[in-house]
Amino acid sequence: MVDESLVGRVVVKSRGRDAGLKGVVVSVYGDGYVLVTGPKPLTGLRRRRVNASHIIPMPHKLSIPRDASDEEVMKAIKEAGLEKYMAEPHAIKQSALEAELRSPSQT
Repeated sequence: MVDESLVGRVVVKSRGRDAGLKGVVVSVYGDGYVLVTGPKPLTGLRRRRVNASHIIPMPHKLSIPRDASDEEVMKAIKEAGLEKYMAEPHAIKQSALEAELRSPSQT
C-alpha cells in the first residue's frame, strides 16, 4: 500500500523509457500505483500511472491538492523555484548486471 503523503512529492522515474525524468506525484491509488506528471513541457514526463516501486522520492515536496491539474503543478513548481531543478534529468545508476547485459560482449 502506498502512503497518501506522497501527493506533491517530487520523484524520479527509475525504470522504463522515462527513467531519469523528474515528476510530481498527483494522486495515489490503493493498488501500489501513483499518478505522476512532469508536467511534460517542463520535464518531458507525461501524466501517467506508475508503479510506486519504479519511482525514487526526492527531498522536495510541493503544496498541491490531490488530482491537481498540470497547470496547478506548474504553478507550484514556479512558486517553489524548482523550474531549473525539475528540467534537469537525474542520472540513474545501473546495476552491474544491467551494465553487463547492455554492453557488447567482448570475446
